[in-house]
Amino acid sequence: QVQLVESGGGLVQPGGSLRLSCATSGFTFGNYAMSWYRQAPGKERELVASITSAGSSTNYADSMKGRFTISRDNAKNTVYLQMNSLKPEDTAVYYCNARWRWYAYWGQGTQVTVSS
Repeated sequence: QVQLVESGGGLVQPGGSLRLSCATSGFTFGNYAMSWYRQAPGKERELVASITSAGSSTNYADSMKGRFTISRDNAKNTVYLQMNSLKPEDTAVYYCNARWRWYAYWGQGTQVTVSS
């Protein structure tokens, strides 16, 4: 059974930091590119960051560059998203995604709220 379980979300003040984790099981993690997406109320889901299967290359949405860092630990089947200098507009549900060939899996999401 494929599982992607996000954690680490919560309420944080503007300028603060959070580290999201996505623990996976049920598939060969090391084969999959991993990504973080987010969806704010009333908006479409958007790509935040992605990382290749070996972790050798990363990609970020322009508004996250320099603030967010995606990483993975293939020994732990886990992908992370370090988020710094958070802004109110970063408030959203953050989803973990795994992708390989025609296979794609999603987590259930974790809420991040940036507010004073």
